[in-house]
Amino acid sequence: MIKRTALITGASRGIGAAVKERLERDGITLLTPGRKELDLLSNASIDAYLSSLDRSVDILINNAGINYLAGIEEISSDKLEAMLQVNLIAPIRLTQGIISQMKASKYGRIVNISSIFGIVSRERRLMYSATKSGLIGITKTLAIELAPFNVLVNAVAPGYVMTELTRQNNTEQELEKISKTIPMGRLARPEEIAEVVVFLCSEKNSYITGQTIIVDGGFTCT
Repeated sequence: MIKRTALITGASRGIGAAVKERLERDGITLLTPGRKELDLLSNASIDAYLSSLDRSVDILINNAGINYLAGIEEISSDKLEAMLQVNLIAPIRLTQGIISQMKASKYGRIVNISSIFGIVSRERRLMYSATKSGLIGITKTLAIELAPFNVLVNAVAPGYVMTELTRQNNTEQELEKISKTIPMGRLARPEEIAEVVVFLCSEKNSYITGQTIIVDGGFTCT
């Protein structure tokens, strides 16, 4: 079996950490740069990191993201630019940096972590919904461009997941109310999202591309 290498952004916590742990069990060589090594807010840092890579990347998981809550009249330029940079521009630049290797080897798997808020939304999520729906658009376009090279590109749109970011943006009372709106009656565990991500970036996935897989316990069905 060919030894594969995966690059995961935001692998220190939440969904990213769960994906990292799951891929480790599968024997995948992992690149999980921290912010000092790869600052997604800086294009110069992204370019420097890509230039420093001494191996080809077979799997790219664009997981890192930020979410500043704000109503339309509260949105500041710096927060908007930061979210566009981390959630949209960084995944594009990372893909640009590694895609020639994937095309040359005729193999690649790219998984973009979007959100149900790229499909539905709620108040004060304008910036988040804009960037996460944009990531879905990027996924579809790349899937078309890269299919001839056996590079499959998909997105995963988690619903509410019990992560640090979810707790940061919702009080315990809000989380309790949210759980009641989910048909399965609870938030997802990061490990449950990781299983879907790992399948999409594995060799078991040989024909799914350009899709957004919603993992939300039925939330968007209601």
